[in-house]
Amino acid sequence: MLINSFIHIPGVGAVTEKRLWTAGLLDWHQVGSVDACDIPARSLMRIAACMAESCEHLDKNNPAYFADHLPAGEHWRFFPQFRKTTAFMDIETTGMDMFGSEITTIALYDGESINYYVQGQNLDAFMEDIGRYNVIVTYNGKTFDVPFIEKYFGIEMAHAHIDLRYVLKSLGYGGGLKMCEKALGLDRGDLDGVDGFFAVLLWREFQQTGNIKALETLLAYNIEDVVNLETLMVLAYNMKLKDTPFSRTHALPMPGIPDIPFKPDRSTIERIRQKFQVNFFQDMDR
Repeated sequence: MLINSFIHIPGVGAVTEKRLWTAGLLDWHQVGSVDACDIPARSLMRIAACMAESCEHLDKNNPAYFADHLPAGEHWRFFPQFRKTTAFMDIETTGMDMFGSEITTIALYDGESINYYVQGQNLDAFMEDIGRYNVIVTYNGKTFDVPFIEKYFGIEMAHAHIDLRYVLKSLGYGGGLKMCEKALGLDRGDLDGVDGFFAVLLWREFQQTGNIKALETLLAYNIEDVVNLETLMVLAYNMKLKDTPFSRTHALPMPGIPDIPFKPDRSTIERIRQKFQVNFFQDMDR
């Protein structure tokens, strides 16, 4: 879809892009070879110059150029071209505020390999591993995960970034990752109802009691986040295609679901849930 896109050109919006497609300009290589009689010649010259620049950055495998020039809700367009160097990423923390909180686990998934990182074990290895990728896909990562990582490790993440929060919002889906998953038919099974705050409680349980099942449940939750991000990415991509002339030719097949190396422990989840509910009502009575 990227080479069929013109919306990243300054001055070209959704309406103008559709006019270009209707005029027969369906990809970058057709600029100058199609008689687009209702498009001003000066505009076509400007588009041709921008297309040459776009081709140059695509040849150099530079997704950051397109991330910088496409609106956030249109970042889905460059996903297939750079999929082989894309990682789906999610972090868990000791709190919902990056100031005073720490990263507990990080999960990375590239469509084939699952990598996970745990505080006190191998968290620093994340910095080297993330360097293998040019693109990251997150949900709400632009305002949470990436700033948290940059502050925590003292690094700058210069990756092209597809934040599915904005892509899904442009399709009418919001309310957080879990609500988007449910609206699009994804089932979390034993992890249904576990959220970011519950992840904090799982880490606390592991730290205070040494319960390895709590850590494994946390990792199962964290990894399922990134596995589901790939599914959501493909779903969103195909749904966005429906508003273009390319829905029949460019649709992506749904990805397979890998085996997640950890399983959630139902008894741990239920015990923490009950304990939290008891503490909540005790606090209400005070």
